Amino acid sequence: MSARDKKLELEGLTVSFDGFKALNNLTLSVDPGELLCIIGPNGAGKTTMMDVVTGKTRPDSGTARFGSGNNLLEMSEAEIVAAGVGRKFQKPTVFERLTVFENLELALAGTRSVLKTLRARISPEQDNRINEVLGTIGLSGRRFELGSTLAHGQKQWLEIGMLLMQDPELLLVDEPVAGMTPQEIERTSELLLSLAGEHSVVVVEHDMNFVRSIARRVIVLHEGRVIAEGDMDKVQGDPKVIEVYLGV
Repeated sequence: MSARDKKLELEGLTVSFDGFKALNNLTLSVDPGELLCIIGPNGAGKTTMMDVVTGKTRPDSGTARFGSGNNLLEMSEAEIVAAGVGRKFQKPTVFERLTVFENLELALAGTRSVLKTLRARISPEQDNRINEVLGTIGLSGRRFELGSTLAHGQKQWLEIGMLLMQDPELLLVDEPVAGMTPQEIERTSELLLSLAGEHSVVVVEHDMNFVRSIARRVIVLHEGRVIAEGDMDKVQGDPKVIEVYLGV
């Protein structure tokens, strides 16, 4: 597969903060429909990498391309979202005073105000889309319950659902199973695996068992660059990875 066939292509990215290189000539790519996991110790550059992809941080050097013809470094954060990049942060940010259905309805509306959105009538197509996403995230039975009543894992799934309402081509998911019960972790594995194929999914996570359950390819970052890449067995057996991450 050539570079132009990649869903995301980062090459030679360097980001410095007060002399510290958060990214140091970082190069990696994501295939269409791939579920890729990125691991590494704190300070490895994982969050900075996602900040660059979403337009929050501009690199000192390097390139970042998404899909066919999208130069992410020339686009605003809003333009990147509109192009098909969605990001889920570690802490869920659902609207707790709105119902599950209303949260998804609001996500569908994009930039419209909350009040204007909830007063508007949705089309049958939009209603079908919300119901489809409710089924995907496993919250069909909770559609009329307030966000505040959901368990931690359910809030995480709802936020993923809110991203899906925008129909992103690439999903960036930050530590999705932090604080989850074993049952919630298992359901999250199923959810992310179900999204791969139709979407490209990049998961940043520390839970090694969870990573093993979902990833065919794992990238390990350290000091802002890739130090290992492959399946979980390969990266866990890499002496450098053991030294800087798994051995501590």
